[in-house]
Amino acid sequence: MKKYLLALSIVILLVIPDQLTKHLAVMNLKDTDGITLIDGVLRLYYLENRGSAFSLFQNQRTWFIIFTIIILAAVVFVYKKIPPVQKMIWLKIALILISAGAIGNFIDRVVHTYVVDFIYFELINFPVFNVADIYVTGAAFFLIFLVLFVYKEEDLSFLRGADSKKH
Repeated sequence: MKKYLLALSIVILLVIPDQLTKHLAVMNLKDTDGITLIDGVLRLYYLENRGSAFSLFQNQRTWFIIFTIIILAAVVFVYKKIPPVQKMIWLKIALILISAGAIGNFIDRVVHTYVVDFIYFELINFPVFNVADIYVTGAAFFLIFLVLFVYKEEDLSFLRGADSKKH
């Protein structure tokens, strides 16, 4: 139980900067032209995103709430099955980041009916995003890296219900 409390504590600690930066964006960027940090490269720009990444699925709040609950349940299920070996710490970190990002945006959808985005990578006209999005995207790339280069198939056998005591 103690190991789950540590993971939950880390998730909460990660959600705090996400929510704090979104609050600051609302207070300082809403109804402005934004703030240029690096001319032509990086701006802080307030946006209310009622969709998902790249503003897909606009105004599908109920679907996003249900989807987030399913994702979080799946993450908890997998996290509980992870064998207690040092090599699996990286997988735990990725799942913690996914959870923190999902919860950060979930809070926005429940409280505001939209997600507050405010970081705009102007150089490549990348969609406006937030700290929670960084957690989820970073974790997704990290998971891909882990599966391709770190973990062998037998390391992940616990996901198929195989005996994870071999690890």
